[in-house]
Amino acid sequence: MSRRELEVASRAASRARTKEIAQALGLSESTVSNQLHSAFRKLGVSSRDELREVLAELGLSGVSEH
Repeated sequence: MSRRELEVASRAASRARTKEIAQALGLSESTVSNQLHSAFRKLGVSSRDELREVLAELGLSGVSEH
């Protein structure tokens, strides 16, 4: 997973909305959605709740600096 995908995934896992993530990172909402879906695919998850669990299991929760 790329650094950016991990950053987007971490923010999404901490319950940030797509629009908030986009604004914080200076990206379009479409780019955030694409990166998030890519992270979902790579981690084998289908929801933000599952994403949160997997990142926690991997010790990657809270990776990004908000």
